[in-house]
Amino acid sequence: MTRQNQIKKSLALGAPYVWLTSGAVAFCMILVIGVIGLITVRGAVHFWPKPVVMLNMTAEVAEERVMGEIAGTEIISASILKEAGIIVPEGLNSVERLLVKIGNRKLNGIDFRWFNQTDYIAGMEIPSNATVVEREEWGNFYGFINSIKENGEVIQPKIPLLNELNDRLSRRHLLVEEIRAIENSAMRKLNAKVEQLRLESRRLELKGGTKNAQNQLSIEAQQIEIKKKYELLNDKLSTLYKKIERDQVELLTGNGDAVLIDMKDIVRVYQPNNMGLGGKLGHYFEKVFEFVSEEPREANTEGGIFPAIFGTVVMVLLMSVFVTPFGVVAAVYLNEYARQGALTRAVRIAVNNLAGVPSVVYGVFGLGFFVYFVGGSIDDLFFPEFAPAPKFGTPGLIWSSLTLAILTVPVVIVSTEEGLRRIPRNVREGSLALGATKAETLIRTVLPMATPAMMTGLILAVARAAGEVAPLMMVGVVKLAPSLPIDGTFPFFHMERKFMHMGFHIYDVGFQSPNVEAARPLVYATSFLLIIIIISLNMTAITVRNHLRDKYNATD
Repeated sequence: MTRQNQIKKSLALGAPYVWLTSGAVAFCMILVIGVIGLITVRGAVHFWPKPVVMLNMTAEVAEERVMGEIAGTEIISASILKEAGIIVPEGLNSVERLLVKIGNRKLNGIDFRWFNQTDYIAGMEIPSNATVVEREEWGNFYGFINSIKENGEVIQPKIPLLNELNDRLSRRHLLVEEIRAIENSAMRKLNAKVEQLRLESRRLELKGGTKNAQNQLSIEAQQIEIKKKYELLNDKLSTLYKKIERDQVELLTGNGDAVLIDMKDIVRVYQPNNMGLGGKLGHYFEKVFEFVSEEPREANTEGGIFPAIFGTVVMVLLMSVFVTPFGVVAAVYLNEYARQGALTRAVRIAVNNLAGVPSVVYGVFGLGFFVYFVGGSIDDLFFPEFAPAPKFGTPGLIWSSLTLAILTVPVVIVSTEEGLRRIPRNVREGSLALGATKAETLIRTVLPMATPAMMTGLILAVARAAGEVAPLMMVGVVKLAPSLPIDGTFPFFHMERKFMHMGFHIYDVGFQSPNVEAARPLVYATSFLLIIIIISLNMTAITVRNHLRDKYNATD
């Protein structure tokens, strides 16, 4: 009887449900940690220098030797290979297959290739002087350094060929930086000035008049002056390009075929089989830094993702600026000023339902309302000289931020309302009793105590907005943006520009890339970096929320 009473008491107190809830939370935490761990490991391993192997092929295979990096392995049944017409030695029930990144795409046409155990039965070796050449285009090249040429003549360096090649590669990098500085700074400013003058000329044409004709002459004089400066920069660029085209390197493939590569096309050269732990660590961090600081190349499967990182952070911050005041004002009105009746309840139901609307619907709304209606109206009223090309009547950063603000504003409204309801009534009454008006009570007492709840809503909004992709595809995100939304060209902050986003970058690389095997590690790496950015933004907001909670002794 005592045992039954204990069970009844335990059920009455809800102890089994507490344990069940705790177990569910623990299970979810394990799943989350497992997913993040998988993404971290798969993404981080991508930057580690892998050994280059040489497969000595059997007589049945056309190539004698194949070089590359082992990207994966699998075991396949011998019967499957026999059904495909592949000869398998007797006694083998299963065959190991290697996925090898053979590179040399300009020669082979593909980057990755599967090899069966029966193909390389002649043996596998790891040559010490195997060289990996990372190129601007056509992916990696695997081979052996044969010679270095300067202006077409083979040189005889006094140091090892790899050291000489890296010295000349350092010179190439300095020249590339100088070229980029001219193209991305000086020339971009001149192009912006030319565009500004063109628009000013068009504006004067639309106005007409004698005075405007005089201004046209002034514009033409400025255009002539800019053209002279542009020609000087072009001459300087031509000189730099001639310098960068001076050097070439000749490499031998695994089969001994000679291939000549221009130094201007090379990004990095290294011999992973000769690297020690220190060299591999240095290479690893160099690749990680390139990943977070450089622009993408090779259809987004090589290089870095800095524009996507920059675009994601700027869009989230701009969205936060838009969504916070809208959400807080709506919540304050519904909770403090609106008459609590059927209409107010209907509005709250509508707000709650908005949180469940598919995000792609918001994208369609943003495209139709913000881009075509609002942006088109702004162009018609303030920028007629841009016609027929729109300035604001086209997808861009500002419309993406506003669309996501509309998408996430229900979360901020609900969280802020919950915070306002938790503030004791006697706090409001005490403030009013001391002579404060309702507005003063709201601004100086109620809202500061509700700020932790506002920050909670903002945290949830940031977490959702940073990972959204579907609506952004319609209102501003592109595969590759030619320039950042913030740069050194007046007015410095270009909200109308299209931008790159990490969520869309993951979608593009993972599902639209023609080179799936090369893209897969980048999907993991980019996903991990996106998680880090979201966690960083959320931790910043949580820190601010906790500070405000301690300051006002409030709850969220």
